[in-house]
Amino acid sequence: MAQGVNVLALMKNGERYVFLYDDNSAETLLQTLGRYASDPELSFSWYDAAVLSQRVRPQSETESSIPEPHMDRHRFREKLEN
Repeated sequence: MAQGVNVLALMKNGERYVFLYDDNSAETLLQTLGRYASDPELSFSWYDAAVLSQRVRPQSETESSIPEPHMDRHRFREKLEN
């Protein structure tokens, strides 16, 4: 199965930041965004890194990290009956 290449781009203050990555290198890209944000010679800010990092994370990862609500129905029924 062929893997695609993802493109993430930001234009800011006449500068262009273009990142190419595949799904296996997303973690490395997140680290790169942090390095760019900490570089005082770039106009790339921590806000830019945060916004772009949200686009890097796959939607399925975000959804799977949200725990399902737990409801103990038997205990709930006991309280209603008493």
